[in-house]
Amino acid sequence: MNIFRLLGDLSHLASILILLQKIQSTRSCRGISFKTQALYATVFITRYLDLFYDWVSLYNFVMKIFFIASSCYVLYLMKYKYRPTHDPSIDTFRVEYLLGPCAVLALLFHYRFTLPELLWSFSIFLESVAILPQLFMLQRTGEAETITTHYLAALGAYRALYIPNWIYRWFTEDMVDPIAVTAGIVQTALYLDFFYVYFTKVLQGQKFELPA
Repeated sequence: MNIFRLLGDLSHLASILILLQKIQSTRSCRGISFKTQALYATVFITRYLDLFYDWVSLYNFVMKIFFIASSCYVLYLMKYKYRPTHDPSIDTFRVEYLLGPCAVLALLFHYRFTLPELLWSFSIFLESVAILPQLFMLQRTGEAETITTHYLAALGAYRALYIPNWIYRWFTEDMVDPIAVTAGIVQTALYLDFFYVYFTKVLQGQKFELPA
């Protein structure tokens, strides 16, 4: 593991802890897309089935368990404990437009035609677009709480940090994963508008508001 991969993992971990802190401290899911969280739970569950048959390391095992458990816990908080604070009328992105194409892409682009490999490819493609319902909510409301923007920034930084990780591995290990790299670049690109507003407003102490 190189420093870029480690920083990416820590940023991903931080994003989830920030999200949980936001929900627990405000006792509210306002501004959080349930659909995006459900897609991330799907990503983790389909990607980490190898927990049951392929041991890599304790670090790898703990991180996988954390991501699955925390994503399911967020869904529980949003669906049951703080359900009245979630407004489904603004969380209206049609996720079937993401799930279907990602399933097709997984069937077309994979390394081995086995169920675990197909699910892995599906999870990679789905993760690249899982943030779209959340960004769609932001577009509809035009604003977000500061702590929510910190969550999104950490989540975006996680994938952005994987780009230098892939470059480093290409030069040091002569290894490249075209599926993961392509999906990662798409995922990072989706954050560009958000990052522009985040850096020019939120980090300057202003409220996050999208241009009219």
